[in-house]
Amino acid sequence: MKIVLFFCICKFSNKKNYKQEKQLKIFFFCPIRIYICKMIINNHIKFLRSLSTKQARNESQIFVAEGDKLISELLESSILEVEHIYLTEDSKLLVNENVNSEIIDFEIMERISQMKSPAASLALVKIPRNDDVTPPSDKLSIVLDGVQDPGNLGTIIRIADWYGIKNIFCSPTCADCFSPKVIQSTMGAIGRVLVTYTDLAPMLQNFEGNIWGTIVDENASTLYDVEENLNQGILVMGNEGRGISDEIAELLTKQIYIPHFGDANHVESLNVAVATAITVAEIRRKG
Repeated sequence: MKIVLFFCICKFSNKKNYKQEKQLKIFFFCPIRIYICKMIINNHIKFLRSLSTKQARNESQIFVAEGDKLISELLESSILEVEHIYLTEDSKLLVNENVNSEIIDFEIMERISQMKSPAASLALVKIPRNDDVTPPSDKLSIVLDGVQDPGNLGTIIRIADWYGIKNIFCSPTCADCFSPKVIQSTMGAIGRVLVTYTDLAPMLQNFEGNIWGTIVDENASTLYDVEENLNQGILVMGNEGRGISDEIAELLTKQIYIPHFGDANHVESLNVAVATAITVAEIRRKG
């Protein structure tokens, strides 16, 4: 369902619209109409603000993206569809005529923005639906088992984009990739990497290919000693604190360990996003 919202107190950006603005003011001069207009505006603002919650995003199948650069990236995406764009006069965004857009006052942008410092543009984007939860066996995919920090998830999506990985499969316990923090941190990569949420165990059980996973165990094969081609198959990364769950660990065809070179008594385990970057970089280096 297409969402088209109209703010009655929008500010027109050029002199050609002066007559329209004047007519608009005259039309809403009646107190009853003014009241109705304000009520509509407040309801729309309430809806837009609600998209900061996972429940509202799931119900509407819409997420929010903010900022000219991010939105311009999403407009070029082949996996995402921008539904509507709100712009202030400061926006430099070039909007395709096929996309619904409107100019609003900065005061309205402050009310609908989910950022502390509102950007000059805000877009409503459809959450993509992916019914195919079968990872390609001839390409590298990333599987995330319980990665709960939005910052880590956003960074991993950017890492996947940088290294040409097109698919990430997440367990239901992972952070929501369509939350404002994750979307902003991907810097547009969310428009090029398809993120799918699914029950990992059945998917991995049916997968005919290599399933690699990084673990903190010095008895496992070190990343730099693995001779097999890891560019075809699945790389599993685990939760920030617990690592890969026992259920998923049993389905791994090979366990990989990233060796440390610091004092073992003082070195903490690697951040999951950092570990992902190190592992994928080595996989791509080996070709």
